[in-house]
Amino acid sequence: MKLGFFTMPMHPPGRDYTQTLKEDREAVLLADRLGYCEAFIGEHITDVCETIPSCLSFIASVAHETKHIKLGSGTVNLPNNHPAQVAAHVAMVDHMLEGRFIFGIGPGGLRSDMEACGNLDADRNAMFVESINQILALWASDAPYDLKGRFWNISTGRTLIREAGQGVMLKPYQKPHPPIAVTAVVPYSKGLAAAAERGWKPVSANFLQPRWVATHWPMVEQGCERGGQRADRRDWRVCKSVFVADDDATARRYAKSVDGPYGFYFWNLLTKRRSTGGVEIFKHDLALPDAAVTVEYILDRLVISGSVASVVDQLLAFRETVGDFGTLLYCGHDWADPKLARRSMELMAEKVMPAVNAAIGGASRVAGALR
Repeated sequence: MKLGFFTMPMHPPGRDYTQTLKEDREAVLLADRLGYCEAFIGEHITDVCETIPSCLSFIASVAHETKHIKLGSGTVNLPNNHPAQVAAHVAMVDHMLEGRFIFGIGPGGLRSDMEACGNLDADRNAMFVESINQILALWASDAPYDLKGRFWNISTGRTLIREAGQGVMLKPYQKPHPPIAVTAVVPYSKGLAAAAERGWKPVSANFLQPRWVATHWPMVEQGCERGGQRADRRDWRVCKSVFVADDDATARRYAKSVDGPYGFYFWNLLTKRRSTGGVEIFKHDLALPDAAVTVEYILDRLVISGSVASVVDQLLAFRETVGDFGTLLYCGHDWADPKLARRSMELMAEKVMPAVNAAIGGASRVAGALR
């Protein structure tokens, strides 16, 4: 199992924005130094807690300071952007990273972004599909372009000056385009099946109960079968909120307290989901009353925390529930205590993952011997 990183990010309102941007950059740079294989960055336009309005701009800001880590958009929310702008911006970032870019895409989940961009009541899934189809067409074809859709028309036929470069779109560094990843935030995601049918790779969100995460891989397999694609569990990324400390007491105080950074993170998500009546994703049992879905309940059920040995055991149990997957995405949270936040990332890379992989490898060898 590989170790990656994902951050929305999420910071308490009132924190100095310049400082949190520096911390978000430092987290990605630290992940690179520690050997995390990839880092995904979220984007939200109208939120002072989820504070990166352009994941592509943020990725560009660390492109030349990172050495090995792949950087992914997590995600570019396609209905909120013009497809031609996304195609050009992604192509540029892909060249800056020389093949270290992963194109994470989605319809977006923040309702205030939808309202601000004028598509709150629109068919956003249809917008999402049209946008990615047009982006791929721009990369695959040559000028002049003449793409007609329900939401966007893209043409440079009237203004093309080929010899001067005018009207010609940039192509990505990776051919035919960067790998595409899609995040699932609901059980039995039909979107994952449709994505897998096209060869796009799955990411499971960190705020789903393990039993719902387990529903994702069968959907991926269905999509791969329909599309003639090869289903490989190594392509499955699963995000999880994890905190590792040198002792269990510190871990409990930092990651299980409603007043801590993990508590704020899930309070924020719960408040937003409750406003639309959508708290089912937090439930381990759908019969559970909505009122029982509290921050304390979510922290107990969804956050893995403790000393190294404890976290190793919890991650192995989580894997037993959801099934084998290729990359664990460690979810970044606000650095309420920068020293503890850095230490958790270090312990995760240097102690936890080697122990997890040793246990997985040992189990695999035993299973192989028994067959």
